[in-house]
Amino acid sequence: MMKKILLMFLLIFSKSLVAQGLNDYKYALVPEKFSIFKNKNQYRLNTMSKMFMKQYGFETYYDSEVQPFDFSNVNCNKVYIDLIEKNNLFITKIAVVLKDCRGNVLATSKMVSTKEKDLALAYTTILKEAFDSFTELQNYKYNGKVMSVAIDDNVKNSDANVSEVMPETVSNSQTISSDQLYAQPIANGYQLVNSDPKIIMKIYKTSAQDFYTAVQGELQGVLVSKKGEWFFEYYKKDELVSEKVNVKF
Repeated sequence: MMKKILLMFLLIFSKSLVAQGLNDYKYALVPEKFSIFKNKNQYRLNTMSKMFMKQYGFETYYDSEVQPFDFSNVNCNKVYIDLIEKNNLFITKIAVVLKDCRGNVLATSKMVSTKEKDLALAYTTILKEAFDSFTELQNYKYNGKVMSVAIDDNVKNSDANVSEVMPETVSNSQTISSDQLYAQPIANGYQLVNSDPKIIMKIYKTSAQDFYTAVQGELQGVLVSKKGEWFFEYYKKDELVSEKVNVKF
């Protein structure tokens, strides 16, 4: 009996932790195309997902549309929506997954299934059921927490000038590596590799020319071009650090 009571307590406690975690997020990002499909907005599931997330209280955007600066420039202040499926020949079965900026799963809906043969009708029906099953979303209320760390992801539609984003005074300037780095295209940006080849950094496009968000290990910042040279800039103990990067695109 005591074991059952303890188990129930742990389940309730774990659910409250997840709900509290979701309450930290102001925004939600819905992709144009879910990973389980080949086409954008297939069966209009992306449109529906955006609508459901807005109904639950999230300020929600597609990854392709014009977004507020604090949405696009700070990627850990949002949850990322995706679908998973376990279909077979006769059954269509999906669940909705909410992830953070590092790909960690924050919450997963009930796995919902149908034997409906019309796939458009099947997917739209069970998507609604999946969102309706989210107790974590039903309890969502943004707590006002502000997250200010730029992180690995596509950043779009920032109208800010680079000089406005980065302060002119730099506390520490150094060269990140004497090696020549080479830019290899990846989704929404590049990975910078040395001659080994070893990935040194990943950078992601913004709407500003010669200005990328950048991730090197645990460091998150920007890669910016100044007078024809590239610099990786980030904050360390509230001081701005600028490191020169030798990169060839």
